[in-house]
Amino acid sequence: MDWQTLGSTPFLPPLYWRAALKRKITGNTLPEQGLRCRVSVDPKQVAAYRKVCGFTESPLLPATYPHILAFGLQMQLLTDKKFPFPLLGLIHLSNRIRIHRPLGGVSELSIGVHTQNLKPHPKGATFEVVTTVEDSLGLLWEAESRMLCRGVKLEGEATDDARPSPAEISELTRWKAPADIGRRYARVSGDYNPIHLSALTARLFGFPQAIAHGLWNKAHTLAALGEHLPAANIEIDVEFRKPVRLPSEVTLLTSAAGSSGELLLKGAGDIEHMVGTWQPIAALAAPEAGAD
Repeated sequence: MDWQTLGSTPFLPPLYWRAALKRKITGNTLPEQGLRCRVSVDPKQVAAYRKVCGFTESPLLPATYPHILAFGLQMQLLTDKKFPFPLLGLIHLSNRIRIHRPLGGVSELSIGVHTQNLKPHPKGATFEVVTTVEDSLGLLWEAESRMLCRGVKLEGEATDDARPSPAEISELTRWKAPADIGRRYARVSGDYNPIHLSALTARLFGFPQAIAHGLWNKAHTLAALGEHLPAANIEIDVEFRKPVRLPSEVTLLTSAAGSSGELLLKGAGDIEHMVGTWQPIAALAAPEAGAD
């Protein structure tokens, strides 16, 4: 991996212009390039994010907040000339975050982003945007967002392994996704993708209404789970299914609280918007310990 270190976080407006101009697929391999940058955490911006996503006051950063700190780097990476797919039109299929230590007392962090794992898919190709966050002690938080680019043709068998829907779950809470939440989330995240902003701009990309950001759905879900989740040593993995059209009401169903569990976010008519799990990171590595 060839890493480039930036002196400051990227300025977004030119990157949006670059994204708007690129509409064609220009290749079928991912660049061996990553971006790194040091970022400062602004308490006012964190407070605005909490308000939009439903998080209560806490000395810890919201579990999804590092995505916001990394957004400019991700934009720069995905609009680079070497990156083969147009950013507008990519579909966010799933997102997994791992919190290695509590996200407290952080003011300056080092963030890295790169792409990996390009695979054929029945509708095109998928790849992962990997984000890592380090503090002075080392790895603090990491995430993989799996993205689909339609129309890419790759060699190999196309598979799409959907996770089963959770079974032993009951309603925890419900909330409204208001018509303007896409615009409000864009202001705190920097993500002004037209499909989220209004029915008019969403129609340009084939959606009858604006849809909520997937990461807003995940953030609001984690805010609702709140004290039910451990503050660290946790992996939270979700798969985005049907988009949440704006405005609408959604219901969160979960298994009993604890170190591991399952969740389902559903809408009217039992539409499944998002399914997911949480579990300790240590549990994932345990089988390997006795392998030799």
